[in-house]
Amino acid sequence: MVKNAEKNASSKLSEIYLIAYNGIQSLGWTYLLYQVVTYYLTSPNKSLYETIKCTVHIFQNAAVLEVIHAITRLVRSDPIITTFQVASRVMVVCGVLMATSAARESMGLGLCLLAWSVTEIIRYSTYTLTLVGAVPYFLKWLRYTTFIGLYPLGITGELLCLYAAQKEVGAGNLYSILMPNKYNFIFNYQHFLVFIMLLYIPLFPKLYLHMFAQRKKVLASPRKEK
Repeated sequence: MVKNAEKNASSKLSEIYLIAYNGIQSLGWTYLLYQVVTYYLTSPNKSLYETIKCTVHIFQNAAVLEVIHAITRLVRSDPIITTFQVASRVMVVCGVLMATSAARESMGLGLCLLAWSVTEIIRYSTYTLTLVGAVPYFLKWLRYTTFIGLYPLGITGELLCLYAAQKEVGAGNLYSILMPNKYNFIFNYQHFLVFIMLLYIPLFPKLYLHMFAQRKKVLASPRKEK
């Protein structure tokens, strides 16, 4: 009985943590969408990146916790797929937007932010309400339908940011280690960014089709009993 009580207590704490995590992420991405919409409606003096940088840094990088959640089986998500999904965005935020001015000025930034924020508002809201047993079917439908357009939109934005960044990096040999050096080691950041872009070719169809499979499973009408 003691073990069962400890297990129940641990399960409850995990549930509370997940509700808090997903709820905070829902609010964070809602605020980001508000910042993006406000920016385009008011045209402030500062750039889009300057407007949203703190918000996107915090809430996109917080998604790294989802990889830990999947690996530790706190949630039932596939750890490999979760890692790929999170890594691509973190790479864009930390390895591209924070590192180059060209990516910040790319039209891809607006596409990324729009696709990411709408997707994440729906996704985190669905997770939060599912945990409290109050998710409406319409929200679940949005979760497994809006990705059809938003996923390609986000990928396009990410690739445009990566493309702009690799041009700037190549022009200035930024963040690269050139020969000769005492470590006898070479690293070309431009080539690395191009490699990341090429990874989208095999990975995007796999992840996109995975979402369609999930949609079919979640939204399928239950079979009528004979």
